[in-house]
Amino acid sequence: QRQLVESGGGSVQPGGSLRLSCAASGFTLDYYVIGWFRQAPGKEREGISCISRGGGRTKYADLVKGRFTISRDNAKGTVYLEMNSLTSSDTAIYYCAAQWGGITTTEAKCAMIRNEYEYWGQGTQVTVSS
Repeated sequence: QRQLVESGGGSVQPGGSLRLSCAASGFTLDYYVIGWFRQAPGKEREGISCISRGGGRTKYADLVKGRFTISRDNAKGTVYLEMNSLTSSDTAIYYCAAQWGGITTTEAKCAMIRNEYEYWGQGTQVTVSS
């Protein structure tokens, strides 16, 4: 069974940092574009970042640009999201998702479009408060 498992969430103070991980199980991660999404209570799920198959091209939502960094280690089957300068507005459940890349170039530009991602993790809670 193909699955994604997020980890690394928790509670931090404003200005703090967290590093989230997304591990693939049952499939080879390097054939997939990976995206990070988040959903706050009462709000729609929104895309925050994505990364190409080879890791050379990335994209960020304006709200996190300059504070978050996405990366991947295909040998380990894991994608990471480093989050810095966190604020209360970053409180949400964070999800990773995988999109089949087919025969496209390993550095094809990615997009944060929810319905284009096939596999989703269960999410990890991030809470930012004092």
